[in-house]
Amino acid sequence: MIENEEMKAAEQQYSANSIQVLEGLEAVRKRPSMYIGDVGERGLHHLVYEVVDNCIDEAMAGYCTDVDVKILEDNSIRVQDNGRGIPTGMHEKEHRSALEVVLTVLHAGGKFDKNSYKVSGGLHGVGVSCVNALSDLLVAEIHREGKVFVQKYSKGKPITAVQVTGEAQDTGTTITFHPDQTIFTQTIVYKYDTLANRLRELAYLNKGIRITLTDLREKVDEFVTAEDGERKATGNKVFRTDTFFSELGLREFIDYLDAGAPKLIPEPITVNSDKVIPIDIALQYNTGFSERIYSYVNNIHTIEGGTHLQGFKMGLSRSLKNYAEKNNLLSKFKGDLSPEDFREGLTAIISVKVAEPQFEGQTKTKLGNPEATSAVSQATAAAMDQYLEEHPKEAKTIVEKIVLAATARAAARKAREMVQRKTPMGGAGMPGKLADCSDHDPEKCELFLVEGDSAGGTAKQGRDRRIQAILPLRGKILNVEKAAQDRAFESQEVRNIYTALGVTVAQEDESGEKHMDLSKLRYHKVIIMTDADVDGSHIACLILTFFFRYMFDLIKNGYVYLATPPLYLVKKGKEERYCWTDAQREAATAELGRGTDKGVTVQRYKGLGEMSDTQLWETTMDPARRVLRQITIENAADAERTFSMLMGDDVPPRRAFIEENAHYANIDA
Repeated sequence: MIENEEMKAAEQQYSANSIQVLEGLEAVRKRPSMYIGDVGERGLHHLVYEVVDNCIDEAMAGYCTDVDVKILEDNSIRVQDNGRGIPTGMHEKEHRSALEVVLTVLHAGGKFDKNSYKVSGGLHGVGVSCVNALSDLLVAEIHREGKVFVQKYSKGKPITAVQVTGEAQDTGTTITFHPDQTIFTQTIVYKYDTLANRLRELAYLNKGIRITLTDLREKVDEFVTAEDGERKATGNKVFRTDTFFSELGLREFIDYLDAGAPKLIPEPITVNSDKVIPIDIALQYNTGFSERIYSYVNNIHTIEGGTHLQGFKMGLSRSLKNYAEKNNLLSKFKGDLSPEDFREGLTAIISVKVAEPQFEGQTKTKLGNPEATSAVSQATAAAMDQYLEEHPKEAKTIVEKIVLAATARAAARKAREMVQRKTPMGGAGMPGKLADCSDHDPEKCELFLVEGDSAGGTAKQGRDRRIQAILPLRGKILNVEKAAQDRAFESQEVRNIYTALGVTVAQEDESGEKHMDLSKLRYHKVIIMTDADVDGSHIACLILTFFFRYMFDLIKNGYVYLATPPLYLVKKGKEERYCWTDAQREAATAELGRGTDKGVTVQRYKGLGEMSDTQLWETTMDPARRVLRQITIENAADAERTFSMLMGDDVPPRRAFIEENAHYANIDA
């Protein structure tokens, strides 16, 4: 009876007055994640991309050559370009400055007028206005018509009128904004490397545009490269800065991404066409076994591919197969060729410019324009046909690579079938070393991949048996970056991981994308737990390489984590402190020693096996106290390059990476 009365009261409260109309940019502030993805670190950096994308659109229209991005001392961002400058005149319909309309009205901008922009990344007109809505202060400075126009905003609303503050000899737009901390409650601290990765990508995609990034928050040691190639510190402190510029565009992008992979052919193959839509493609074959293809539409990375990616795969396969058959290069091969055989060891970048792209929502992860399929397919096939005819030696090398891939695929299929049969659903049971948990709700369950039997035994004793499963791994698992698929699936450790997780091997869908069926995934947290030393870090890298290459959907869906065991135990008498960093160790030593280190002992944990089951639980496994690092991929292209460089065969790029980053690293003695 009481429940019925409460329901009636709720119904009465839901009236016409309950319907809210959000005006201006209130909708953005009310539901920011709908517009920028989230209000965490990713969304914070997305604000910068929205502003920079406007500069790139100006460059694509032929009016901008330089973009300057600065991280200011207070984590404000300043983006300046030398384009035409946002119009500041009176808008006839809105009866206010066009600048104010652009910055305060959703779906307002020059992207809808194809006389202003033929193609653009920001098609929904919500970009810079969203940035304005989610900033506690935004200052727009426009150089145009010989004058400097300035207007200030706070949380999407103008706090000054458009003012003329001086004369200008140039043109351009400068947007300075500070993210609103009431929206971005997790952090407003920008990561230099995250911004640098995206700006580098934009420079490659838009050759001839100079993009500069500078961090004014603190000075760092200056390094120079000596004549012998060694990097040396100058003793000077400078602001960190990088300039991204590419003369050759995608050709240089391919060289950057493939830095750690030995080339199969001397130079990248390029595809350029303007017949239906502007198409720019570069591809390179290497001696590796991975397929790495990145697709872009109007500079937007289409993570889930789409019709342009389908067209590329169709055109590539058709051209190569026709050439091989016409030149009798398959006479000794008795098997069948699969589309994926043509892409083993391939790195490719597809960039198309579409006037009216059909994206799946504002996130723009998949292109749906049907005309892109035939346009890209025909352009790819025509360019490949010409290249293969003009380079018979390279053509034969590529075909030989394809035949080897097909042969290995047949062997891999047998090994893969063995993996599939050994999944729990296949009836073969669990790996013998798996200590499973009693709960069967995947959302609650965790699987710890533990280095070695010793640590595995400790983890089994210390775990919460209800929700935590333990799978010890023997030594260092296979480096799948250097191994063909058949070897990977023949690895006992790899098979055990598949079986324990209950998933099947990733399969290609109709669009050519590989995906795993995660409906039977038994754990929604897969936690890599290794020793806190160099060997442990290497093992973690090997496992992550396997997940990246063979179980990417686990990473994509946020299921993969790294455990963080402590480095030190600081003790004095019965008092003790666990420490994860040197700074924590020093602070704990000072606290327990009361100003002196007398009587204070410091134990350095080199391995998980040195801890008791209680210590391991308290520091690393207890959900209430542990620290887990979730593995995410912000930039797939840069992640690909890093895995290929660090885990591949080519040594010089790896050495260069170590030399450039050694001053950031902590190396165990």
